[in-house]
Amino acid sequence: MSHPAGRVLALLELLQTRHRSTAVELAARLGVDERTVRRYAATLVELGIPVIADRGRYGGYRLHHGYKLPPLMLTDDEAVAVLLGLVVAERVGLATELPATATALAKIRRVLPVALADRLTAVQEHLGFTLRRREPERGPASGTLLTLAAAARHRQRVALDYRSWRGKQSNRELDPYGLVFHSGRWYVIGHDHRRGEVRTFRLDRIGTVTPGSATFTVPDGFDPVARVARSLAGVPYTHEVEVLLETDLVAAQRRVPPSVAELTATTAGVVLRARAESLPGMAALLAGLGCAFTVRHPDALRVAVAEHARLLAEWAARPAGGQTPSPRRPLD
Repeated sequence: MSHPAGRVLALLELLQTRHRSTAVELAARLGVDERTVRRYAATLVELGIPVIADRGRYGGYRLHHGYKLPPLMLTDDEAVAVLLGLVVAERVGLATELPATATALAKIRRVLPVALADRLTAVQEHLGFTLRRREPERGPASGTLLTLAAAARHRQRVALDYRSWRGKQSNRELDPYGLVFHSGRWYVIGHDHRRGEVRTFRLDRIGTVTPGSATFTVPDGFDPVARVARSLAGVPYTHEVEVLLETDLVAAQRRVPPSVAELTATTAGVVLRARAESLPGMAALLAGLGCAFTVRHPDALRVAVAEHARLLAEWAARPAGGQTPSPRRPLD
C-alpha cells in the first residue's frame, strides 16, 4: 500500500491478527521504518483505537483488551467465513436474541466489495439445508448466554428467574456445569439447589441471571451433552417403551440418537428405553434399525409393529403401476 492511510489500516489489521508485534516486525510487513510505525500507532490512538506500546526486551505493539471494539479489518476469505457462519446460525436457531444476527449480516454486507457481495448472495440464495427450519421464536438474550458461560468457567453459582413450559415463574440457585445447543435451542445444565438434583433449563425461558459468591465443583466425568440428551429423551410422554435390540451398543448408537432413546448394553443385547406419543412412529423406527428385536413393553407396541409389517407387505406387493394386484394363477 502506497497511501499512508492505507498503511495505517494495514497496521490495524496486523495488530488484530497478532497478540503482540515489535516495531521491527511491523516495519518489515508495512515496508516503512520503525519511526513511521510509531507515527501510525499514534494516529490510531488519536482515532480512539486503544493501541498499547509495551517497552522492554519483549515489548511491542498490541491492542488493549476490553476497552471497546475497534473497526474490524477482514480479508475476503474471513468475511465469507463470518457471513456463512451467521447465515447457518440463523437457519438452525443458533443465534441469540433478534435482531442481532440480521443486523450483523447487514452491516458486513454493506461494506463488502460489490463483486464479492453478489457472489455471497448467490450462495445464500441457492444454499439448501438438510435440517428442518425451526419456527421463528425468541432466542436467548446475549447477556444471559455470556453470564452463564462465565459462571460455568469460573465455577460460580448463579441465581436466576425461570419460566416453566406451563408459564409458572420460579427463582432458582444453580451451579451451571455447561451449556448445550440442541435441536435449535440453548440449554444450561447443572445442580439445581431448589430440587437438590441435576436439572436442565432452556435459556430462552431464563430472565435475570445474577452471579453469586458461592463456588462449586463439577462431578468427575460429567458430560453436559449426554446428560441434556438423556433428560430430553426422558420428557414425559404417553407410552413408556422398552425393547431388546439384538445388536451391539456401537451399532445401535449409530442408528438411534441419544435424544430419542436411552441405550444400555447387556449380555443379551442392547436395551432401548424411550417415551413416545406415537406407537406407529416407534414401530417405524424399530423397523428401520436393521436388526432383530423383542418388544418388552408395552403390548400395544407389538400390535403397532405387526400393523407396520402388514402395511410393508401390502406396499411390497403393489405392481410398478401402483394398482392393487389382481389374483394370479400360480406359475407352472
